[in-house]
Amino acid sequence: MSVSSPAATRSSPSSGPESARRSCPRARPRSAPIIARVQAGRLKGKDEIAFRLGKVLNRFKMEKHFISEIADDRLVVVRDEDSITAEAALDGIYVLRTTIGSDELDAAGVISAYKDLAGVERDFRSMKVIDVDLRPVHHRLEDRVRAHAFICMLSTYLTFHLRRSLAPLTFTDTEPPTRDDPVAPASASKAAKKKAAAKKNAEGQDVRGFRELLEHLGTLTRNRMRVASSPEIEFDLVATPTANSATCLRAPRRAGPKAPGVARTIWSAGVNSQVGGREHAFGKVSSA
Repeated sequence: MSVSSPAATRSSPSSGPESARRSCPRARPRSAPIIARVQAGRLKGKDEIAFRLGKVLNRFKMEKHFISEIADDRLVVVRDEDSITAEAALDGIYVLRTTIGSDELDAAGVISAYKDLAGVERDFRSMKVIDVDLRPVHHRLEDRVRAHAFICMLSTYLTFHLRRSLAPLTFTDTEPPTRDDPVAPASASKAAKKKAAAKKNAEGQDVRGFRELLEHLGTLTRNRMRVASSPEIEFDLVATPTANSATCLRAPRRAGPKAPGVARTIWSAGVNSQVGGREHAFGKVSSA
């Protein structure tokens, strides 16, 4: 099925002649000093002039939309209107094709499914460089490399649920508005805008970025104490959690994954982790 309805197309500001029309006025003034230097005789030589001009035009990738006449002591630059007009016919338009019939998935559904790939790409980016650091891999045996990748996948799964469970305490939009047109730009809900402006959620609690929230939780420690007068007496002293920390302690139990067995074991074991050499007092390690 080829989706060819208007909803299946959109303008791409990063490419195409619409981008060219916006960038050409910027490129031309930047070429004006070069033209002035050539006319004043301060810049000579065909190769040198072409090199200087190329650095300006290629900065915006607009060279194909200009016609340049370069000599040893002369430079003329004009816009190629035919090139811009010809490319305008295909500006920002692409077609999505799928083998699923229209009775199962309409045009809007195809576009939404395509856009949902952004979530997959975000999770892979999180696993590679943001949250998990998949690389570098300090293994060379196949089974160990596979085990390393598998642990990173489980960590990504844990991070996904942590982000969702802790969303009320971060700037994440917990109630994104539904779009009637899947091509329309995404917009934040009123609650998310209010949370971002006030840096507090509806309950009046401070909100942070996800990484900043984890760093805040890192201040919640369990310290091994020893009585000075009786060194043989030892006990654990858990730091008093802040309001945000107390909410986070309850969040995994309330909104943890529903998957049986190993998933819940990983959840509870992963929450009780080591950060900066101090043990988090998030919860007890338990199995399903």
